[in-house]
Amino acid sequence: MCSHLQNCSKARLALTSVKNTKYNLLLALAMHRSGLFSGVCRSPDYSPPRLEDMVSKPPQIVTQSNVARMRIWLGLKYLDGEPIFSTAALITKPGRVVSTGIHKLGDLAQGFDTEVSQGGTIRGLNVGELLFLSTTCGILE
Repeated sequence: MCSHLQNCSKARLALTSVKNTKYNLLLALAMHRSGLFSGVCRSPDYSPPRLEDMVSKPPQIVTQSNVARMRIWLGLKYLDGEPIFSTAALITKPGRVVSTGIHKLGDLAQGFDTEVSQGGTIRGLNVGELLFLSTTCGILE
């Protein structure tokens, strides 16, 4: 999802769609709350929904008959012609799950490098950077 969003923002697309999964939906909603997307809409069509439909109509209910066709449509934001969402990097990869304690997250948010349990370090956040965490309570910023 990260590389797809980077490619879409470099191509200056207004709307893009990603596969409808629980993780993609939770991540998209967290990114929308952070101001990276102008809108998030779930639709069973492969064509993008109209803006009026995204705002005024209630979301489509996912059923067994339409679950395979569902897409999550994301409205990308731009400021003075430059994309708000420019680069993204995964820290945890499928072959290498990275975890750290709650006490280390404060240091990470303040910009200090943090050691992780798998024998490495995570670079601290700089100004304008966001970190999304997958927890048992959902995805947090």
